[in-house]
Amino acid sequence: MKITNKLSLDEITTLAEESFGDFVKAVVDIERGIISIGGELHSDEESMLLDDGSRQEDLWGINIYPALPEDKRVEFDSMINIRPKQNNRSRGIDRPEIRERILLILKNIVD
Repeated sequence: MKITNKLSLDEITTLAEESFGDFVKAVVDIERGIISIGGELHSDEESMLLDDGSRQEDLWGINIYPALPEDKRVEFDSMINIRPKQNNRSRGIDRPEIRERILLILKNIVD
């Protein structure tokens, strides 16, 4: 599901409970400031955003653990993050500035 407006932490908790129990997968478009959340795979959400006009290089996969404190809630781990062409050779997000942009987008969307 593509999210461009506010989403409550309770709604994220419900999505987590419906999918993996304690977390939910999401993909963030760092240029458009939107997220897709709740797919079985990060690639499902990535495909939806690509179909919606996002660019591959702007999409990053994360996991959200709504029950954890805010500073531990986001895990930067996804197969879609492996991008040697963008100097990201791990499932994580190696560049701090990208992680910071993701956290800012989430802060603006998650209420």
